[in-house]
Amino acid sequence: MRTSYLVNLGNVNDIPLGQGACYIVKGAEIAVFRARDGKVSAIENRCPHRQGPLSEGVVGNGKVVCPLHGHKFDLASGEGTEKGECVRTFEVREQYGEIVLDFPVGGLTPEGRKD
Repeated sequence: MRTSYLVNLGNVNDIPLGQGACYIVKGAEIAVFRARDGKVSAIENRCPHRQGPLSEGVVGNGKVVCPLHGHKFDLASGEGTEKGECVRTFEVREQYGEIVLDFPVGGLTPEGRKD
């Protein structure tokens, strides 16, 4: 049984190096970041503290800083700086110049949760 599907989010150059962008996939907000070295990462867009748009945060050293309150989230694990704070992460890669996201079939419901 299929547990996820691939979603083409478009050209990797649509995200400037060192920045992020928000994509809506099946109603879910996904923040995709392109590090200065070109590596792409994807996490859920909303901070669990005040629902800040993480895609608008400052990116560096494998982390993003929430623009509303300064909490940091690791782009690989989703772990936050505050105890119990965590965002979902997603498999993402660059393929032939395109951003390809591996999105769970169940979306971001508890059944489709990617922790």
